[in-house]
Amino acid sequence: MNGTPADIPSFTGDANPYAGGDPYADYRTAAFPFDQFPDLADRRLGAGVIAANDEFFAERENLLKPGAAHFDPEHFGHKGKIMDGWETRRRRGASADTPHPADDDHDWALVRLGAPGIIHGIVVDTAHFRGNHPQAVGVEATALPGTPSPEELLADDVKWTVLVPRTPVGGHAANGFAVHRPERFTHVRLSQYPDGGVARLRVHGESVPDLAWLAALGTFDLAALENGGHVEDASDRFYSSPFHTIHPGRSHRMDDGWETRRRRDHGHDWVRYRLTGRSELRAVEIDTGCYKGNSAGWATVSVLDAANSSGWTEVVPRTRLQPDAVHRFVLEGLPVATHVRLDIHPDGGVARLRVHGSLAG
Repeated sequence: MNGTPADIPSFTGDANPYAGGDPYADYRTAAFPFDQFPDLADRRLGAGVIAANDEFFAERENLLKPGAAHFDPEHFGHKGKIMDGWETRRRRGASADTPHPADDDHDWALVRLGAPGIIHGIVVDTAHFRGNHPQAVGVEATALPGTPSPEELLADDVKWTVLVPRTPVGGHAANGFAVHRPERFTHVRLSQYPDGGVARLRVHGESVPDLAWLAALGTFDLAALENGGHVEDASDRFYSSPFHTIHPGRSHRMDDGWETRRRRDHGHDWVRYRLTGRSELRAVEIDTGCYKGNSAGWATVSVLDAANSSGWTEVVPRTRLQPDAVHRFVLEGLPVATHVRLDIHPDGGVARLRVHGSLAG
């Protein structure tokens, strides 16, 4: 493991063969400075791997599956070992005299981001690919309107921006790369040299929505990640991320929301959100779905207009929450806000927060 100028550890070379027991016991990973940002390529946001040049051993769609990659040493199919990732066949040279692939030979996968935005970091995770991982990877990004096809994305006139230049990576490791680009991107292209397997691709960043589309909608969820909502800070992230509270749809499992540890003091927990933009708020929903014996006890909602700040204003007074239920509150006076704070008393779980309104003129 070698430190990079940005103090992000880098991993290279093969991992040891699997020796039994916990397959993650010798997994190489680290805490990355961009981990605080959500994964814009999360399948639950609508991301997809829309094309790949090869997926002989393992399907490209595995790249974006939520959660860690699974490994079953006994799982084989008619093509060989079945892996929970994207794996291509072994490349060969042109002839018996040149059996090795050329230096620029590579495989690629095209990914549509579920939430277009500014990318702060990328993780190319080679979990369980110990001796069959790529020697190096590269990542590029582009921005196109609408929903372009693979053919449109691969057209000669499309400009791709290099986010991660061709860089050696290690097997059975979380290979992280910081990105410093201010542009909004809609798609990324992962290249692996010359071939091999990647378990997961994570694209951490901040959502930047299409404001013309949101203006056409009128009223929408101003806290939603896909609409540019963002979690700025939270008191506790012990069991799960507060970013889950602004994911699409209702939660289906307890770990698909925000749950804090049990408090043993007289304090309380909170999350601070930045909305899509300066907005007029109409209604708020607090959903405790799947939290039955551990839902938050009471909640308050406060708002702040950072453009004309007079401090935080409470718009939903402390209210008893019911387990596994949706709570709806109509706000009086159309308060204008850029930020919202959810306070829960004393601790517990909240699955989703919805803040309905429209952009202020």
